[in-house]
Amino acid sequence: MNYLIVGLGNIGAEYDETRHNIGFDVVDRLAQDFEVSWEQERLAYKTYFRYKGRGFHLIKPTTYMNLSGKAIRHWMTALKIKPDNLLVIVDDIALPFGKIRIRMKGSDAGHNGLKNIQDVFGHNKYARLKFGIGDNFPRGKQVDYVLGKWTNKEFGDLGPFIKKASEGVIAFATIGAKRAMEEFNRK
Repeated sequence: MNYLIVGLGNIGAEYDETRHNIGFDVVDRLAQDFEVSWEQERLAYKTYFRYKGRGFHLIKPTTYMNLSGKAIRHWMTALKIKPDNLLVIVDDIALPFGKIRIRMKGSDAGHNGLKNIQDVFGHNKYARLKFGIGDNFPRGKQVDYVLGKWTNKEFGDLGPFIKKASEGVIAFATIGAKRAMEEFNRK
C-alpha cells in the first residue's frame, strides 16, 4: 500500500527555519531517518522509502504554500494514491508550540496552503497532521510570526517535537488513522 506524505512549506533559503516550513522539516526528518535523498521532480522535491510493507512517497511542493493543491493533485494522480492515503503536514497557530494533532478532515482555519488544497479538491476530507507553532504574536502580526524564524529557545526545543511528528506519520500509515489519532492527539 502506498501513501503520499506532503510537507507544506515555501521553497527558498529565506524560508528555511521558519514556522511556516515545519511541514518541510518533518518530511526532511523522515528522509534523514530512512536515509533517502530528495530529487527535484515535477512541482515538488520527492523521495520514497518502504517501511513495514508500506510505500511512503514524500513530497515538498515547489509551488509555494498558496498553490500546494496543484502539486498534491499531480502526485496523487501520477502515483494513483487513494484519498485515504494522503497526509498533509502543516503548521497550526491554534495549537501550542510542539503539540501534534492528526485530523481526518477540517476547515482551512485561514491557512493558505490548506485553503488551496480544499479549492483544488473541492472538499476538506483529507488527513492532516497539524504541528503547533503557538500564537505568541501581537495583534496584526500573524503573517510576520508565521513566516518568521523560530526563536533560539524554540529552535533548541524543536528536535523532539519533529521526531514525534515523524512518528505520527509512520503511525498513520502502519496502525491506521484512527489509532494514530488516539495515540498522538492525547500526548
